Amino acid sequence: MRKKHQLLVLALLTAPLCYAQTNTDTIAVSNVEEEIRQESSSFVLSESQLGEDDDQTVNVIQVGSANNVYTSNIGYQWSPVRFKYRAYDSRYNDVYMNGVMVNNIENGRFNFSTIGGMNDATRNQDASSPFEDNSFSISNMGGSNNYNFRASMQPAGHKVTLSGANRNYTLRGMYTYGTGLTDKGWAFFGTVGYRWANMQTAAVKGTFYNSLSYFLSLQKVFNDKHSLNLATWGNPTERAQQGASTDEAYWLANDRQYNPYWGYQNGKMRSSRVVNNFEPTALLTWDYKINDKMKLTTSLIGKYVMYSATRLQYNDSRNPAPDYWKNFPSSQYDVWDIENVQNWDYAMDAWQSSYDYWTRSDANRQINFDQLYAANRTNNALGKDAAYFITAKHNDHLNLRLGSTFDYSITQNTKWRVGLQLGTNKGMHYQTINDMLGARYLHNVNNYAIGTYLPGSDQSYYNLYDRLYGGNRMIGEGDTYGYDYDITVRDFKAWTALSWNRGIGHYFVSAKMGGTQMYRYGHMNNGICPNYADENGREVRFSYGRSRTAGFLDGGVKAGATLNLGKGHGIALGAGFETRAPYANTAFVSPEMNNNFVKNLYNEKVASAELGYRLNNNWLQLNVTGYFSRTFDGTEWQNFYFDDVNSFTYVSLTDVSKNFYGVEVGAKFKINSSLDITAMTTWSDNLYTNNSDCVYMLSTKGTESHTTCYNKGMRESGTPLSAYSLAVNYRIKRWYLSLIGNYYDRIYLSYSSCLRYKENVATQVEDPVTGQMITTYEVPEQSPGKGGFMLDASIGKQIFVAHHPMSINLTLTNILNNTGICTGGYEQSRSNYSTNKNGTQGNQRVYDFRNSYKRFYAQGFNFMLNVNYRF
Repeated sequence: MRKKHQLLVLALLTAPLCYAQTNTDTIAVSNVEEEIRQESSSFVLSESQLGEDDDQTVNVIQVGSANNVYTSNIGYQWSPVRFKYRAYDSRYNDVYMNGVMVNNIENGRFNFSTIGGMNDATRNQDASSPFEDNSFSISNMGGSNNYNFRASMQPAGHKVTLSGANRNYTLRGMYTYGTGLTDKGWAFFGTVGYRWANMQTAAVKGTFYNSLSYFLSLQKVFNDKHSLNLATWGNPTERAQQGASTDEAYWLANDRQYNPYWGYQNGKMRSSRVVNNFEPTALLTWDYKINDKMKLTTSLIGKYVMYSATRLQYNDSRNPAPDYWKNFPSSQYDVWDIENVQNWDYAMDAWQSSYDYWTRSDANRQINFDQLYAANRTNNALGKDAAYFITAKHNDHLNLRLGSTFDYSITQNTKWRVGLQLGTNKGMHYQTINDMLGARYLHNVNNYAIGTYLPGSDQSYYNLYDRLYGGNRMIGEGDTYGYDYDITVRDFKAWTALSWNRGIGHYFVSAKMGGTQMYRYGHMNNGICPNYADENGREVRFSYGRSRTAGFLDGGVKAGATLNLGKGHGIALGAGFETRAPYANTAFVSPEMNNNFVKNLYNEKVASAELGYRLNNNWLQLNVTGYFSRTFDGTEWQNFYFDDVNSFTYVSLTDVSKNFYGVEVGAKFKINSSLDITAMTTWSDNLYTNNSDCVYMLSTKGTESHTTCYNKGMRESGTPLSAYSLAVNYRIKRWYLSLIGNYYDRIYLSYSSCLRYKENVATQVEDPVTGQMITTYEVPEQSPGKGGFMLDASIGKQIFVAHHPMSINLTLTNILNNTGICTGGYEQSRSNYSTNKNGTQGNQRVYDFRNSYKRFYAQGFNFMLNVNYRF
């Protein structure tokens, strides 16, 4: 087993004994409103929204442009349903910290959970929409935002926050202290917090949450030219995951938050899916004011990611998942077609027996850990490998990035900026044995391959070097199992932008270029994909060792204009085109098995444009924006267990083309100084515009199969494509009240690619004219989610205690307890027929997978009470 990376992080926080002074007379009611938004919006983001759950959609994009009613409100008002801005994946949203990009180089996304629990430190940010120029970047297709972590820019004084809620965590406490900039040029800011819930108190049964967060920033302003800031933060977190299930399971459990990932062991609740995540980060920033017109900002950031997620595995035994399809009543009796010839009288009796078992007790529909231990004790006595065990999938990263921006004010109305971003990332991906569940024995053997290959054959070993031990090397808890590989990525990006004001307009043009290199290094010589010698006797590193290095150059241009037409009217327009290097997480066909890059791996092309109108007067602020984006030559990658062939499947889609288009409207009506009404709506669509080229590989064979995926017309999943909102806000005498009604519609589930392979949708029919047999393609419609209405409210009050302000905020979400709103999910990648050992189609199954997709639903009524005190 390869040596693991270890990192010890020690953070000491000592607050000075002196109090900073606060001018209470300057605190307005609007501060209470902003505080409610800050605290609530960061809280309602569930862990799935933050990109932490494998089965749920990664979708957080923070745009929040302050001069646009729509973008400044959607993150706060629509986050309970995991709303995606323009249905974009979050890799189209760039996140910066003190001017250095922090998106993961391997997959292009930023994990917002890494700054969770640090609300007071993350308030100061500059967000820009896709066609707004800014001081730190060329804004991405989904917008960009830059967090300012300089200590001198944080508020001075002490702040204590206590929160209670009935969501993913139930209690939270935070303490924050800042000095502001002292006379000697020093500034310090720090915050520490803790979030907690156990399995009994969390909103979703069977989950828990334990997270400690810290943030420290120290700045020295040497003179009017030079300043140096060092910030460090992290939030070691342990939490249990929630799984999606079918409507049948939710019905049987009488709970749309039914969670199949937990069960009882010795009468105590235990989760099979536990995530441990810690990403200690350090950021060093040098600000250099060259003169009154020139400024240089340079930041260096480094972090080490330690991420693991456990999963219950089984070996030559029955699937232990409580919601495995064979456990459902509908696997005994076809509830979708009562005329099915398999619906005999005994089938109805079997349905009733299964129904009675599911509904008899809570334990019957959860994992039975006691039975798993008993099965392993039996195998111990027989000298057999573990029947059940828990693995931990590790995705660790060592990341270093440098960002520098030169800002030159050529004239009062003209600015020129040049930026550079350099980065390197080593992603370490491996799987270990987390818990043997009482078993003694386990081999590093691919049991899925046994049947296709003989036991003891080379192909049955995950690592051929285990054969050096005669095939008898045992592995146990902490040992590597299944796969072990690294992916190294290096990239650079350079950009420049010119902006100027002239007449009634503000204009900008920008351009960028960059390069990316990537390679894989395998630490196991996989028996399905072993290294071999070519015709010249040279070793071909198929799975063990370093792959070849792939390199890509990319770039793009963007331009925009904002025209002030007078009397509050304005028009904004912009257009851009770019090529984007593929991300490493989609560049390999089967990275858990071999070094092969995806064939036809090209830069993705992105063309986008938007046109907006705004009106701003003393009673109305209105924004209307229409947009269109097209991406093509894209690459997507999937990995899932394919029950039909008892194998994991790695799927690469290339030549992926999509259209994104829609209209966004936001309006704020000021009735009087105390009352205003905000209305928002969006209608959008996003479609795959062609059928994608597809290469898939089975983990039990190691050979690549080529086909076409008939995914034309499919849509992005897990977000409402239509949303409508009306909010009434009232402020008076340091009270703030808000009532928000939201309606969500046109939600789709993630489509299954294998159900749309060319060979799976082809049908032979007789031509009515010629009488000859012709081939047609019957592509299943994408499975739908379900929208609905949600009513939210918030109330806040600011009072003074010992001449210092105390804010009390209560946020209520889903007051009407509408749990029928779908927030995401996916189709099951299984067929409605069994498969024979020779790969041919077998008997029709009673269970209907096409109508049994897995979905997530919005949580019911929940609240958050937040109290903070500044002194």
